[in-house]
Amino acid sequence: MPSKWRGSFKYITLLATLVQLGMGIWIYCNFKSGAAFGGINHEGQFQFMQKLPWINLDLGTMGKMQIDYFVGIDGISVTLLLMSSVVMVIAALASWEITSNLKGFFVLFLILDMAVIGVFCSLDFFLFYIFYELMLLPLYFLIGMWGGARREYAAIKFFLYTLFGSVFMLLVMIGLYLSVKDPVTGNHTFNIIQMMNPANYEQGSVFSILSHQTLFGIQARTVGFIILFIAFAIKVPVVPLHTWLPDAHVEAPTPVSIILAGILLKVGGYGIIRVCVSIFPDIASANAYWLGLLGIISILYGALNALAQKDLKRLIAYSSVSHMGFVLLGIASFTTEGISGAVMQMVSHGFLSTMLFFLVGVVYNRVHDRGINHFRGLATIMPKYTVFVMIAFFASLGLPGFSAFIAEAFSLVGAFKSPSVNGLLPYWMAVCGSLGILLGAAYFLWTLQRMFFGRLNLKGGSVWRIALTDLNLREKIALAPLAIIALVLGIMPSLVFDKINDSVLALVQFMHLK
Repeated sequence: MPSKWRGSFKYITLLATLVQLGMGIWIYCNFKSGAAFGGINHEGQFQFMQKLPWINLDLGTMGKMQIDYFVGIDGISVTLLLMSSVVMVIAALASWEITSNLKGFFVLFLILDMAVIGVFCSLDFFLFYIFYELMLLPLYFLIGMWGGARREYAAIKFFLYTLFGSVFMLLVMIGLYLSVKDPVTGNHTFNIIQMMNPANYEQGSVFSILSHQTLFGIQARTVGFIILFIAFAIKVPVVPLHTWLPDAHVEAPTPVSIILAGILLKVGGYGIIRVCVSIFPDIASANAYWLGLLGIISILYGALNALAQKDLKRLIAYSSVSHMGFVLLGIASFTTEGISGAVMQMVSHGFLSTMLFFLVGVVYNRVHDRGINHFRGLATIMPKYTVFVMIAFFASLGLPGFSAFIAEAFSLVGAFKSPSVNGLLPYWMAVCGSLGILLGAAYFLWTLQRMFFGRLNLKGGSVWRIALTDLNLREKIALAPLAIIALVLGIMPSLVFDKINDSVLALVQFMHLK
């Protein structure tokens, strides 16, 4: 489209995300429940599948190399797809703040949108990897070109961290391909579902369960699991692989921060469930203690760092590290409650982090400042804004009645239940996870008290007093649905649990069988 039509670019992008949201709602409403549709290690259990030959190579005596365009969803995918569709609409509305090079921004925005949806749908590892890597390029340019003062540093740091994990993931992917054969064609395959079934591994292949091959003195399957876990843990992010996140968030423009926190972090959690745990269930259960420990460290470290922050955006970035720790703790419990809580936490945090970063963007766009100590008594001049901030803060700290309470409660129930069911996690991990909720209340309530209550006192004086106008219509339209969703999911968590239950039960049963 010609650049003279630049005024229409944001409306075209918003329309595209709304159409996508409509499709997401239709898929959610038509998604079937029942054990026959649980999904995990049988193709027939996945829904809305499409499998088309894509790349075919004749390898002579070695057979054929076939890569399929293979997409489909189960209960875990469908909830994250719908959540991502909502977040992309809000990010499109937040993009109204972008004023330079609109064509480039919205082209990259839509490429990123396509890559994110592709990751949640892919059932072929090669296709999954392409979508996974495709997210990297638009984000690099979106942060590096439209970010803050240190945008180049933040973009390069994000790029290198993510690429580091992805390069080694490629090696494991090739190793899995050379180990697994399609039971129908007899050819090696990238099919993720076939990789979950031990019967499909060639005897003596590097990743066969019966294989005794080692790499660096460690069993090959253990090395494969660790490499894949690191690749996804960087995205989550798990401490100590989290240091790219605060810098990327602080320097990124508001719509990119929304996508980073609302969607990108969930790609990491989804990858751990769909790839790491499902393909290497034996290694995952054997190392559940260390997974749980990393989750606890992330919960407490992220919360303590959030308490120390003076920049509002950086505080919310560290709170994301803390909240995503519950995802890892829930997965490590290997219980139905824990994994259900982990998925619920990903969905809940997707909506709440989107709301929080949008709210930070509202103030920053008006006065170009985010210092917590630079504001006091905002409730007197921005009452509607304060109401939404209070909803977002109370929902995020785990107040009963909101979605985060359900998610964190189920993750902790799973962690408490794990010692008595499978003996994987000690009780003290659940206790430490509970401390994370207490620290979350501390940093959110302290921030609320410092910024919004008391006598009006602004660093910028009368200039800020004039600039800090209350929410406009566009901002209310973006924030209201997020507040409603956080409340509805807290009152009716079955909207998520009913969809994911069959897949979670199938996953837990599958892991315990191994």
